[in-house]
Amino acid sequence: MATEMTTIEAKEKFAELMNHVVHTKERVALTRRGKEIAAIVPIEDLQFLEAIQDKADLNDAIDALKEARHGGSITLEQLKEDMGI
Repeated sequence: MATEMTTIEAKEKFAELMNHVVHTKERVALTRRGKEIAAIVPIEDLQFLEAIQDKADLNDAIDALKEARHGGSITLEQLKEDMGI
């Protein structure tokens, strides 16, 4: 669970906040009017999330290629026509 901090407090203590996240590797959820709206996370967390997204995108692309090989594909013009564009 992340520590919470208001956006106003984060603005006032930005340098301290960055040092805290960098050195403790703790996530900090930023809140506005009591609702979480963003987070400050260690770079390793961001890199991990991006790697997961890249793997999911790659899997989607592989699945699309398999589908195209087995089920055929259509041209962009055909797709536009089918969509009424």
